[in-house]
Amino acid sequence: MTTLMDASNQWASRPADQRFVSLTEMQDRLTHLRRNSRATVLPNRSLHAAPVEGSDTGLAVIGPGGTPVSPTHWSFGQLAQRVGAPAGYLRNLPAPIAADCINWGLRQRDVEELGVLLQRPNGHTDIAAVTGPNYGRIWNDEIVRQTIRLFGDGRTGQFTVPGEFGVAVEVTKANTTLFASDRDCFIFLADEKNRVEIPNRRNGQPGTLARGFFIRNSDVGAASFDIDTFLLDYVCMNRIVWGVTQHERVSFRHSKGAPERFAEQIAPALERYSHEATAGIVKSIEAAREARIGDKDAVTKFLAERFTRSQATAIAAAHMTDEGRPIETLWDVATAATAYARGIEYQDDRFALERAAGKVLDMVKVA
Repeated sequence: MTTLMDASNQWASRPADQRFVSLTEMQDRLTHLRRNSRATVLPNRSLHAAPVEGSDTGLAVIGPGGTPVSPTHWSFGQLAQRVGAPAGYLRNLPAPIAADCINWGLRQRDVEELGVLLQRPNGHTDIAAVTGPNYGRIWNDEIVRQTIRLFGDGRTGQFTVPGEFGVAVEVTKANTTLFASDRDCFIFLADEKNRVEIPNRRNGQPGTLARGFFIRNSDVGAASFDIDTFLLDYVCMNRIVWGVTQHERVSFRHSKGAPERFAEQIAPALERYSHEATAGIVKSIEAAREARIGDKDAVTKFLAERFTRSQATAIAAAHMTDEGRPIETLWDVATAATAYARGIEYQDDRFALERAAGKVLDMVKVA
């Protein structure tokens, strides 16, 4: 078992105007933003930068139409990356010099098409994103629309904003797990009404787990599109997810075919998850508990084939500490690996180990 901090980090950092008490409220905001957005493709050499008063960056970008448009802080960084200049350095230069640097970079690069996203949510047009020719945008409002179709509004129905320590509470901006801005969205829902009953869960005692998932996306290129699914014990008041097992992630870069892959692969997979019977999860867990690996030498060999030497040693020790006995089954390996992962400092390394634990459970044959 491990903990996930993703929702807690969002909860701790989002301002009030990026917090939503329902998915329908979030979709209204994101749909308004999309309706006031326009994506266009322009050759890099048709653009040039100029200093301008009143802009957050001190610059405007002028296209073939001759109208200056200011980049956001985020899109300025993207533009700087496209011309091969450090954004932090450009921001510290006087605006006329920074504009000259950008223009030099635009002229020196080979001719390429840039995807420019213009947004006008409040009567003022900004450049929200500057992406490469192979960028495939999955719109945030489309992600939320599909989530509502499959799971409801996040307040009623089977999957909702999780309660506190497993007890349902009124959803407010202070405890929500639904977040969105003009750059990204993050959704965390859990089914705490239909918990999975697990006999002999720990030390011979029964217990229950709930299904949960995260969805992340950025339609301006700030992050990939990710879906995490997992079983959990409970969520505390700080939105930390405790007692996580069977954690899996699917990640899509915003490549050219990403919108089609979302429609053809991810949306159907989410639909299956929304209707997945908890009985199937119980059978999988029980099968993993019954799947004995063998004697001590067989367990050592099993761990050595899937983990590094130091990881295998630490996983065996973690199980002995938690359960008071050596590893015997596939379930033991999976739970011990996630227990060891809790102490890994770097998120990528921790997640890689959790994925390896998930692959162990994939070996289980369910009748």
